[in-house]
Amino acid sequence: MDPEAAETPAPYASEFNAGDIAWILTCTALVWLMIPGIGYFYSGMARSKNALSLIMCCVLSLVVVTCQWFIWGFSLTFSKGASVFIGNLDNAFLRNVLGDPSIGSSSVPDLVFCIYQCMFAALTPALAIGSAAERGRLLPMIIFIFIWSTIVYDPIACWTWNPNGWSAKLGALDFAGGTPVHISSGFASLAYALVLGRRQGQGGTNQVNEFKPHNMSNVILGTTFLWFGWFGFNGGSGLAGNLRACMAFVVTNLAAAVGAITWMCIDYRVERKFSALGFCSGAIAGLVAITPAAGFVGPGPAVAIGFIGAVACNMAVYLKHWLKYDDALDVFALHGVGGYVGSILTGIFAESYIAGLDGATEIAGGWMNHHWVQIGYQFADATAGAAWSFCITYLILFIMDHIPGLSLRVDPETEILGLDAAEIGEVAYYHVDKIVTVDPMTGAQQIVKEEQIHQQKK
Repeated sequence: MDPEAAETPAPYASEFNAGDIAWILTCTALVWLMIPGIGYFYSGMARSKNALSLIMCCVLSLVVVTCQWFIWGFSLTFSKGASVFIGNLDNAFLRNVLGDPSIGSSSVPDLVFCIYQCMFAALTPALAIGSAAERGRLLPMIIFIFIWSTIVYDPIACWTWNPNGWSAKLGALDFAGGTPVHISSGFASLAYALVLGRRQGQGGTNQVNEFKPHNMSNVILGTTFLWFGWFGFNGGSGLAGNLRACMAFVVTNLAAAVGAITWMCIDYRVERKFSALGFCSGAIAGLVAITPAAGFVGPGPAVAIGFIGAVACNMAVYLKHWLKYDDALDVFALHGVGGYVGSILTGIFAESYIAGLDGATEIAGGWMNHHWVQIGYQFADATAGAAWSFCITYLILFIMDHIPGLSLRVDPETEILGLDAAEIGEVAYYHVDKIVTVDPMTGAQQIVKEEQIHQQKK
């Protein structure tokens, strides 16, 4: 053997599987697509005068968190010298983040793991800000996203996914983000809704007509983007292209389908209509509920999780009427409640043989494997994530709202005008509100408002 060749260091990535790297990079792109998907879903559910602002809020979450992730977000979450609560700044500005084996899995390098997890971090606040729809100012929201990602998302993700985190050491199971993504965003959205207060007119006798979704086509388009991207969200969380990733695909699709059918049936029982909104809400409820369990359960439990998740989220929608808070887009009901229920169901249905499909992961399982304490671990993880997210989010927003120039809510006139025109200066739709008529006898021109023409027709 040539002595000089023995001293030459191996090239970066020589110890990694190129197929796994390609798969995770593909999943990164799929999760990226979920962010505009959320934007279209939220946009369609809002009124037309606020449609563009909601899409912009979601894509702004992508750019703000991408910068935050580069500065210190990745380091605070996944530094290898992290404490049980949060990481350090060893990898700030992505220092030393290149070709070493990642903390998530030795099968992919640091840089691949970093960009994949960046998409999760960017998606989470995009979910949370939905409850501020139609009344939240844009500039404070951008600042909030940066702060929230740093002191809410990063610690919770560190607890759950960093091997040094207290939840990971405890033994809680969360395959793809039940607590860091869905519980944290759902309970943050509840805090945001409470601090902002209700929209003008919300809760009145005309709210059914006034606040109904303006464009169901956009809602369905957003749902399809989300469903498609969720394959990368769940399917890539094992950080390898193997049989376990395939099972995550199967149960993700199955839970979404069962959730969609379940919600539609519930709505049909009440309204005798096959609701498109019910289909979309049910599909997302199933997707949220299966997220923490995707790498731990088989097809049978996925059916139960999709069904129970849809029923629980459907019931949670009515909480906003009972407790009189204005979660404009049902973020808390779908993501907060759905994530919490999914986490608990993971403790019931997790099976060791499913986790072992990758040939490396060993878990004791949940109740299906007679590991009774697992559900206690799941309660601890989910409840801690919910409490931290709600309390710290409320505190952040309360402080910001009392800082001059950072008030969270637009003024009443702006709210009536719509955030598209007032906050962005552009609108999603241009409406004709006046028509020029010509008198055939005199040739005189007259401007007639559209509503006057409708009255004349009547």
